[in-house]
Amino acid sequence: MGKGPAGDALVTLTVRPHKFFTREGNDIILTLPITIDEAILGGKVPTPTISGTVNLTIPKGASSGQVLRLRGRGVQTRDGKRGDQKVILNIVSPPKVDDDLADFMEKWRKTHAYDPRKGMF
Repeated sequence: MGKGPAGDALVTLTVRPHKFFTREGNDIILTLPITIDEAILGGKVPTPTISGTVNLTIPKGASSGQVLRLRGRGVQTRDGKRGDQKVILNIVSPPKVDDDLADFMEKWRKTHAYDPRKGMF
């Protein structure tokens, strides 16, 4: 071994925040951007986890802020149990709204109007 006196080694670790993941206990949190059509129609979308990509099923009619859970995709504890990964959906509009989309939404609004803020005021 070394030539210094016996004793404890003090080690300082610095953990930088991850670009996509945060941690709450043994759970991993991810905000996942989805398209308008994925939110309305549902479907499977590739989703990163700490152990690789999985296909997550988005339910029809999904909303921003909705939380989906991937069981057992979190941090493993010393006793072998794993936390979950919570996926927070975030609907992202296309970078450019073309005339087709705008026309469709105008027509849809006229026949399907609803107020998601009803009762807030």
